[in-house]
Amino acid sequence: MPAGELFDLIRPAVLLVSALVSAWVLASARKRFPLYVAVAWALGTLLLPLVVLPGYLSVILLWGRPVRARRWRVLLPVAYGVVVVAAIGLYFYVDRQSVDAHLARAAEAKLVDDHARAVSEYRRALELEESPHTRKLLAMELEAAKQFAEAKIEFEKVLASTDCTREERECAAVREKIKRMN
Repeated sequence: MPAGELFDLIRPAVLLVSALVSAWVLASARKRFPLYVAVAWALGTLLLPLVVLPGYLSVILLWGRPVRARRWRVLLPVAYGVVVVAAIGLYFYVDRQSVDAHLARAAEAKLVDDHARAVSEYRRALELEESPHTRKLLAMELEAAKQFAEAKIEFEKVLASTDCTREERECAAVREKIKRMN
């Protein structure tokens, strides 16, 4: 398994664990520190858990601040945890639906010669944002999948949407591909 795929699999789990640990730190720090310090510890743990969590544990073990009982001591950390987990989920949802994500998945599919998946990812990217370059990549993938009629249509759309006086070399290459398909 490539390192990029492994990272994509691990990242959501690490962020979820970080959010849960951060909520625990908020609950624990609220008993020992003022609210603004407790929130600072929690946000620090969320953003840099491997750096801030050992520091926090060292402070509460060595400094020995008195523990105070708080009313509603669980409500704020639970609300904080829900908001953070929802924000992380929303981030991953929006990131997965972006044009760049579709293009990245299409490139991964091209690497393993999965033409059908690459074509569908390029089409989804074009639904979100019209781009001559993406359309050209789609046409090239259709050509590799031996769908020559559709590839020709896509190449013609590239020519229609591109300013050929500015990008003459690329237009000549596209015209050459259309001639070969005829």
